[in-house]
Amino acid sequence: MQEHIYGLAPVLEALRSRRRPISRILLAIGASPSRLIELTAAAKREHIPIERRDRRDLDGLTQRANHQGIVALLAHAKRAQYVDSSEILEHCGSPPLIVLLDNIEDPHNLGAILRTCEASGVDGVFVPDRRSAPLNETVAKTSAGAIEHIRVAEVTNLIPLIEDLKQKGFWVAGVEGDGETVYTEFTFDTPLALVFGSEGKGLRRLVRENCDAILSIPMIGRINSLNVSVAAGVVLFEVLRQRHLKGPKQ
Repeated sequence: MQEHIYGLAPVLEALRSRRRPISRILLAIGASPSRLIELTAAAKREHIPIERRDRRDLDGLTQRANHQGIVALLAHAKRAQYVDSSEILEHCGSPPLIVLLDNIEDPHNLGAILRTCEASGVDGVFVPDRRSAPLNETVAKTSAGAIEHIRVAEVTNLIPLIEDLKQKGFWVAGVEGDGETVYTEFTFDTPLALVFGSEGKGLRRLVRENCDAILSIPMIGRINSLNVSVAAGVVLFEVLRQRHLKGPKQ
């Protein structure tokens, strides 16, 4: 099956970024023309043909995902690509902000985290090459197109990466429900790597032991944990808030 992207925002961002060549765009017959003005204009600028198809054809292509009547077919079956670790570290802002994801296997969670990372100015995201969701069309859709802009690198093991980051002057902070430091009491104005654990088990023991600090998010309800994508959003926008008070990121 030909690789594809679906949904209005993911397809628009793929057109804008030009990182992945699109061979053609399929639109469901009857899709609202007013919602498609920007998309059709962008496709015309890039000389990408648009075809009208029965919605059932798009349902079959995307396995009945919420495609919103829009599917872009990729040329050369090119998925979103991982970058080399050095590319992230060479393009960091000041102070740097990166995210490490410890075995996030749900593509919806990965997509939501990437969307938040892009919106909050994260320089790049590192994931292990095993037990992590791939950068597939589900991640692209859930990220609302952020996958086209945020740098993501695969590494064999997070532990050597953490050690290397420390040597480069990063402060490495994990986020867990039982962390000893409330996240709002932590100072985020230094080079920072935030580590978020898997949906069910949180941070693995060795990853946790190698962090400089473990941060927690206080809760008063009966549910004592947050979805990892929500936790990432809470902490990352606190980083943005603190850093914004000290001036814009360079």
